[in-house]
Amino acid sequence: MPKAFFVDTTRCTACRGCQVACKEWHNLPALKTRQTGTHQNPPDLNPFNYKLVRFSEHLIDGVIRWYFFPDQCRHCVQPPCLFTAEDYVPGAIVQDEDTGAVLYTDLTRHLTPEEFEEVRHACPYDIPRRDSGTGLVSKCDMCIDRVKNGRVPMCVKTCAMGAMHFGEYDDILAMAQERLKVVLKEFPNASLADPDDVSVIYLLADEPARLHKNAVAQVSPMNRKQMLARLGRPLTRLGRA
Repeated sequence: MPKAFFVDTTRCTACRGCQVACKEWHNLPALKTRQTGTHQNPPDLNPFNYKLVRFSEHLIDGVIRWYFFPDQCRHCVQPPCLFTAEDYVPGAIVQDEDTGAVLYTDLTRHLTPEEFEEVRHACPYDIPRRDSGTGLVSKCDMCIDRVKNGRVPMCVKTCAMGAMHFGEYDDILAMAQERLKVVLKEFPNASLADPDDVSVIYLLADEPARLHKNAVAQVSPMNRKQMLARLGRPLTRLGRA
């Protein structure tokens, strides 16, 4: 059965425990950064930060509101990055049949700079990043080693606020829908971000763009369907009719 995350941004306090845990579990090196006027650090996703808690501040009706968005790969049901890379380097990006996890392999190093840019631009959430030293393209791998051994991803394991959950897709979607009903009473603009197309379902407390410019797909579902049709691929959720 496919797996899924549920990320409830209304419960996120930006402690960044998930961000740190992800780096530690994957043994990723530290990066030198500078203060840029925000607590968000580093400024963007990179080959050594698969998860990044994004900060945004807005003045709404005279009240300053902070929004936090734990950004990561959405593990798309039909991953455009995979379909794009397959035309250039078969096997560079694969999708695990058991979990639906979208995984980048060592073969990504063979993508040319131009091909990598096509892969990155194919992603409706601007997730893929490349290590300029090794050429490897990287992102969240759903902690596939943990999941295959019956454990939850490290970001979920370390979330102290109960903002992150992981499990079977159907159970996670039901949880997200029930939580949305509750949240709508306080946040009338709340919504679920692209729940039919991804395996990382976000509950957004406000209009998506206020949390992050890529909180929802920057390519419409219809355009994705047309792209898949051209590739001759069915639009179905892995493991579901």
